[in-house]
Amino acid sequence: MSIFGDVFGGLAYELSFIAEDVGIFASKAVDTAKDHPIASTAIATAATGGLSFVAAPAIATAAGGAGLLGAASTGTAISSLSGAAATSASLAALGGGSVASGGLGMAGGSAVITGTGALGGAATSTAITKGKQ
Repeated sequence: MSIFGDVFGGLAYELSFIAEDVGIFASKAVDTAKDHPIASTAIATAATGGLSFVAAPAIATAAGGAGLLGAASTGTAISSLSGAAATSASLAALGGGSVASGGLGMAGGSAVITGTGALGGAATSTAITKGKQ
């Protein structure tokens, strides 16, 4: 067997143990969530909401760059913007428009993304805990 085969054969062997451990951990996590449904839902909601808040600028910019958000309050297509302008315009569009035009602005956009992420976490956790018999 070549050196390549020795190195990657050993690596594959070790990775199989890691995969087994991850499977055991995931199974225990689901069992714990089923045993403590309220706590697991609260933790999942907080975790996904927090991650959504941190990722809100990137999520909004990706949506704006894909052309999903239309135009900024200046009338410029958000998909044609870049950098901080794209991020600000995208967040404002998700917040119902700029504060000057009566929307909730960037803070509103961040709140929309954070709330959506938190709702996703709560729904997922609730679905897992409902499987308890």
